[in-house]
Amino acid sequence: MPRSAGTTVDGGRPAASGRGTSPLDRVTVNLTARASRSLDRAVELTGDSKTDSINRALSLYAYIEQVLSDGGSVFVQETQDGPQQKLVIF
Repeated sequence: MPRSAGTTVDGGRPAASGRGTSPLDRVTVNLTARASRSLDRAVELTGDSKTDSINRALSLYAYIEQVLSDGGSVFVQETQDGPQQKLVIF
């Protein structure tokens, strides 16, 4: 059920009335140990914040899923001279 305009979340800040009504959408996630290490590694490699890294990861994941659902394929090449390998997501 949609929240009324007077509803608050997170210590009194106004709640968004629906998707797309706010530039930010606050969520809470529980990361596995592996995902937490991956997030730390992404932050280390890019210098981005955890929030920016998660946002970029979700955008990339959505793009890859769209390509795959449209019947396409995604290939990776781990080194400049290495072979291309088809990316498979389970």
